[in-house]
Amino acid sequence: MKKIILKIEGMTCSACSNGLEKYLNKQKGIISASVNLVMASAQIEYDEKIVTRKMLDLFVKKAGFKSLGEFNIKDEENKSKKDKILFILFGILAIITLYISMGHMLGLPIFDFLNMEKSPVNYTIVLFILAITFLIYGFDILKSGFKNLIHKTPNMDTLVTIGVLSSFFYSIYSMSMIIKGNNNYINQLYFESSAIVLFFIKLGRYLEGINKDRTKEAIKKLVQITPSKAIVKKEGIEKEVTIDEIEKGDIVVSHPGDRISVDGKIVSGKAHLDESFLTGESKPLNKKEGDTVIAGSINYDGYLEYEAEKIGKDSNISQIVKLVLEASNTKPKIAKIADKVSGYFVPIVILIAIISFFTYILLGYNIGESISTFVTILVVACPCSLGLATPLAVVVSEGKSAKEGILVRKSEILEIAEKVNTVVFDKTGTLTYGKLKISEFINYSKKLKLEEILKIVGSIEAKSTHPIAGAFVNYLKEHKLEKYNVEEFKNISGLGIEGKVEGKKYILGNYKILEYYGIDKKEENNLNEIRKKEIELAKKGNSIIYVVEEEKIIALIGVNDLLRENAKEVIEKLNRNNIEQIMLTGDNLATAKIIGEEIGITKIIANVVPEEKTKIIKDLKKEGKKVLMCGDGINDSPALATADIGVSVNSGTDIALDSSDVILMKDDLNKIIDLITISKKTIKNIKQNLFWAFFYNSLMIPIAIGIFKPIGISINPMIAGLAMTLSSLTVILNALRLR
Repeated sequence: MKKIILKIEGMTCSACSNGLEKYLNKQKGIISASVNLVMASAQIEYDEKIVTRKMLDLFVKKAGFKSLGEFNIKDEENKSKKDKILFILFGILAIITLYISMGHMLGLPIFDFLNMEKSPVNYTIVLFILAITFLIYGFDILKSGFKNLIHKTPNMDTLVTIGVLSSFFYSIYSMSMIIKGNNNYINQLYFESSAIVLFFIKLGRYLEGINKDRTKEAIKKLVQITPSKAIVKKEGIEKEVTIDEIEKGDIVVSHPGDRISVDGKIVSGKAHLDESFLTGESKPLNKKEGDTVIAGSINYDGYLEYEAEKIGKDSNISQIVKLVLEASNTKPKIAKIADKVSGYFVPIVILIAIISFFTYILLGYNIGESISTFVTILVVACPCSLGLATPLAVVVSEGKSAKEGILVRKSEILEIAEKVNTVVFDKTGTLTYGKLKISEFINYSKKLKLEEILKIVGSIEAKSTHPIAGAFVNYLKEHKLEKYNVEEFKNISGLGIEGKVEGKKYILGNYKILEYYGIDKKEENNLNEIRKKEIELAKKGNSIIYVVEEEKIIALIGVNDLLRENAKEVIEKLNRNNIEQIMLTGDNLATAKIIGEEIGITKIIANVVPEEKTKIIKDLKKEGKKVLMCGDGINDSPALATADIGVSVNSGTDIALDSSDVILMKDDLNKIIDLITISKKTIKNIKQNLFWAFFYNSLMIPIAIGIFKPIGISINPMIAGLAMTLSSLTVILNALRLR
């Protein structure tokens, strides 16, 4: 299976994106396709054994659009100078067209040469030429409308195309009658309507494009964080290269004031680095030899040489941009409802317009007025605002979340988060920093001294990824102790680890690992006394590790953790929002209770292995609770995946391999509150957008039909085009408030 995001040209409304999405999902070999109107992109997951990359482009073409290759946010540019010049030029032509066609209504002076009464033929031909000019300007709209009609996926452009061409060709008929001398047809010319409708559509697209670009700013800023050039040191010589020329393993040089070019590890030097763009951490971090550096961070005050480790698509920034783009291309349920409505909306509008046209004819109206009503209905009912309502709000919120250091993998999360009523926390590495230290040591061995036991334990723990391992590895570093060679290392999920050192088997873990190996049944271990000591240490807030040599318990080690400074504050905020909190930990109950009392969590479930955590999450969901699980993203993977929302605190784990729905780039649990707040505001904004989009169409279609003509309320195609543009702008500006 392979996933790709393609840049799509030719989409103008939700009917376009909905039609393309339906077409792609019908193709053999495509597992799923999600089309994003705002980003003008399609995320496609496909079976590369059945479908090739070229076939995907062909599918897009057959659906009536054009694939511009793989989506690259770097290539996304704002409206060009050429577009702006064309817009200004046609704005002037639009004013001229309106002046010629409608100036007499306002009593404005008109040259005799262009006077509709004195020179009807000249008047008609000039308007015809101006209309042709606007048809050329709006050819992309007409082409899209026609292609989508052929492909049976009518969209907004289809409505405009049918309307504009209907009025244009009827006006050609009227023009032919005027040239023959029948001046009665002078009031049945609609060239100006064809021209101005197209201009207003282009105006809407132009303004829409500018505002869509604004929604993508946060994503663009992420890309622009990394510098375009870097200094590489080879054979003692420094050379400036482009960032694309850096290869894995190269030694890159950073001077004070420089941005780090690629992800890597410091091999020489030390400096304070600002990583706030990624983690939100305002304080510069002191980095030294052996520490990792992230592309885009700023070197404040030191000279560094670092080895390039992650380059190009593998870098943290690239992974973040990819995640944000992928999330933007997924759809919450509320968006799918809007898409479904849009899919039926266009054909229904065309049907209403046709029925209205024939009704007007039957009621005795002339064909000119019947066509005007037909065109007005088609233009005013554009589903553009409906199509923009959800994706714009989602893209703005995704960008805002990324800027705040909250990486949301799927946009559905923004819909679910507001409903969360239960937050489950892992303890180690989540409520605490996971920066453990050895605080208690009881030696039961008659042969081995404390330092020797810790050297053995540290050597085995060095092969583990569990946060507790860090306490022992740091001990070895601080005491400058060499590690033993460890053989037959094994991780026993949720219980502990084992390994052989100098031919002897050692087992390290919590009390359950003793039960797992049957060691709790060995009378020579005097387990009752040891258990009493375990309880004493646990009451002081220690996590307990049993050290077993072969089948003999040789030590009991207490490891203490540092509580996150804002953990208590977060629990208080959750309480204020009536959100239940649960601590779910593999640690013993006594230790967990000490942490719980300190931060205010009263419901604690302790001594659980990963499988049990998953079962507990399932049980909570069966009770009807919306569960957000926050863990370290490694040992908690099954539980994170089971929860309605899995949130992992990024403490150096690989973003690309993370299994959670949301990644907090900063070690700040307040971001959970921010996520819920962003979700609430996003859903509220989407509902507002959908309301205004539906309200607009519910109001304007009856007016366009002419139901309110008896009381003097009516509109023509030009006013319809302007109204349609204003409806889209209302939705766009409302979505931008989320920023």
